[in-house]
Parts: sequence; structure tokens; C-alpha cells
Amino acid sequence: MKHGLSSGLVFIFSLLLFSIFTVPATAGDLDSLKDLKGNIDIAGGTAHIPVMKDAAKRIMTTYPKITITVAGGGSGVGVQKVAEGLVDIGNAGRPISDKEWTKYPQLKSFPFAVDGVAPAVNPNNTVSNLTSTQIQNIFSGKIDNWKDVGGDDAKIHIYSRDEASGTRSVFWKKCLNKGAVVESANIVASNGAMKVAVSQDRYALGYMSIGHLDHTVKPLSLNSVAPTQENAINGRYPVVRKLYMNTNGAPAPLVKAFIDYVMSSEGAASISNNGYIPLK
Repeated sequence: MKHGLSSGLVFIFSLLLFSIFTVPATAGDLDSLKDLKGNIDIAGGTAHIPVMKDAAKRIMTTYPKITITVAGGGSGVGVQKVAEGLVDIGNAGRPISDKEWTKYPQLKSFPFAVDGVAPAVNPNNTVSNLTSTQIQNIFSGKIDNWKDVGGDDAKIHIYSRDEASGTRSVFWKKCLNKGAVVESANIVASNGAMKVAVSQDRYALGYMSIGHLDHTVKPLSLNSVAPTQENAINGRYPVVRKLYMNTNGAPAPLVKAFIDYVMSSEGAASISNNGYIPLK
């Protein structure tokens, strides 16, 4: 498979860098961190990064004795790293698998949001809707020209994620029905990299977290249902998953306070603002 289009997945935040951050914090939501200090290292699912960044900005701006690093790598990487003690929080865009539970029974999992995964194309693509069968046939190689699904006479360029990706996992299970993906698919490293790839390729077909959609790409309706937050909430749009923060056993006080903040009322606002649905 082709590899490339890596994005800057690692963000290291410092108080100096975010001294101009002006979004007001709610004292009650941040109050549990006021007497804490130390470092929190986070890695894993890339869909989580916008929410993690928001939380890190607000916490470190308010409490300069706390340093938070946020990295990507994919859901499988997040689970492995937290289980091996390499990070404090391992993010995953899927539940911990049975195999992972068997290997790492000490893990604790904290679901905090619901996300949809949308098929997406370049904004210049004339196709706006595909059926599940059409998408399955495209990714398996049975359909390889846009004209066969109502578009231009041009070869379809397929973009996918590697097997460590939680975004790939839910798309493969709930949209592709666990079907084949052609060996010629271009493999990208993150939701951000997928967005860049699709935005730059007129004949691309990829998929990404609903929270990463913006004007640079065009989400496709699936079986005539648009991939929106509203449709994910009401159950009309089926390609959805929960986002999880995972820890290696019971989280330490600083890590627990971070998790509580993400799941607080202020954290819920950030989750919604980034295109996801906060879990109550």
C-alpha cells in the first residue's frame, strides 16, 4: 500500500505559547486542578486531538505548573502506549478489543463523546450521495471510475487509514461491512492528513471524523442521509462510534482531574464546538 501525507500529530503546549489564549475558563470546571502540578502525556486517536488541545490550552493557561503533551498515532497506538506506561492517557476511537483486554486487563476506559465517520470527496466532485453498496464496491475495486456512480469520467483515487486507526475500524465495520479494501489505496496517517489529501485531489474518495469536516472537503450523504451531528444523534446516520480516554489502571489524581475536566460542562461545550456529541 502507498504511504505518506503525514501531518503534524504532536503538539507540545507551554504556558508561554498560549499566553494569548483568551477563552474564559469556568472556575468550577477547572477548580479541581488548582492544587495540582506535573505532566500529562496523551497519545492515540487523532479524532480526539481538537478536544485534547482545547483542554490543554485552558488548563495550562490557568495553572502554569501543569504541562500537557498531545500526540496522535491512531487508536491502536494509544491503547498500546498507555498499557505499556509510555503515556498517561491513550485515546481510542473504538472500544478496547477483546484481544487488548486479554493482554492488558488493567486498563480503564472513559467514553466521553460520540463521533460519526463520513465518506468525503473533493469539493469539486459532482457526486453528493453514494449508497453503502456503491462505497463497498469502490473500496473493493469493483467500481473504479467516477462515471459509474454519476460523476466525471475519471479514475477513483481511494484514500484509507492503517489498521491501527479507530476511524478506519468503524468505517470498515459499519460502512464497508468488513469488506475488502484494494491494495492500491493510499494510506494516510490521521484525520488531518486525510482532509489534506482529499482537499488536494479532485478525484479522491476518503473518510474522516465528522469533527474534522470543513469547507476544504465535501462530505457525502450515505444512502441519502447526510453525515451530520443531528443525524448521528437521532440514529439516522449509522456510521458512528464513541471516543474513549484510556488509562493504565485507576488514573493518578492529575490525570483523573484532566479526564473530569474533559467531561465537565465546559468540556462538553468544547466537544460540541469541535463537531462531536458529548456523552452525559
